[in-house]
Amino acid sequence: MADLPKNARVVIVGGGIVGCSVAYHLALRGCTDVVLLERKQLTCGTTWHAAGLVGQLRATHNLTRLAQYTTNLFKTLEAETGQATGFQQRGSVAVAPNHERFEELKRGASMARVFGLDVNIISPKEISELLPLARVDDLVGGVHLPNDGVVNPIDTTQALAKGARALGVKIVENIKVDSIIVEDGRAVGVKTTQGDAGNAQADIRAEFIVNCAGMWARDLADAAGAIVPLHAAEHFYIVTEAVPDISPNMPVLRDPDGCGYFKEDAGKLWSVGSSQLPNHGA
Repeated sequence: MADLPKNARVVIVGGGIVGCSVAYHLALRGCTDVVLLERKQLTCGTTWHAAGLVGQLRATHNLTRLAQYTTNLFKTLEAETGQATGFQQRGSVAVAPNHERFEELKRGASMARVFGLDVNIISPKEISELLPLARVDDLVGGVHLPNDGVVNPIDTTQALAKGARALGVKIVENIKVDSIIVEDGRAVGVKTTQGDAGNAQADIRAEFIVNCAGMWARDLADAAGAIVPLHAAEHFYIVTEAVPDISPNMPVLRDPDGCGYFKEDAGKLWSVGSSQLPNHGA
């Protein structure tokens, strides 16, 4: 059985990018009596196939400030921890195939300026200059955020975990949290098992339990009498063969009407979206 403490101030369930980020930021603020438990290996749940998009504009001022903080964190995390994150500020371009969508994008651009973001309203010709592979003949315009970026979710998670460990957090892999211990209506610990047979068991008592179990978070919480409004949904992605002359600095192309986006990945084109992507911008 892994060397698990019997008590901790905080137990984090789940070793994806959210769990490792919580551990890192708690430790930054002086809370280092933290144990993070991952049922298999870090990032093996849903983090490993995350998009890795780093956008800065959100629906509210506070969320936008939080996104800006994240961008600045990714700029410095590699230097701090020595672990690469794959962060690149390639920018993003959202496109509009009709005047209604363009009006919405322009309103978003105005809000971005209020929040202090660098943003440009651009024409189809300017879209083509930024994205030579894009079809623009049926576009009305677009919005360019030059400081948006991309990141490698696996590497970034490892960097956050490395930073958390350096500050005193204990991260244990191959430990499954079977349930949250509830006493008098309050979470007071977790029950764990180790190994495929689940024959090694241990409890950890804790003042706080942080549920970062991703697509399993809902079931874990439900068994403890808590509601987590999270549900796994199927999605798809397409990766092309190598594309001649594709730029490794290509901005992310966002197509709100098509519910999808396109980005460069290792010399190929990566597309994620709905099953009915239109042709504009693609």
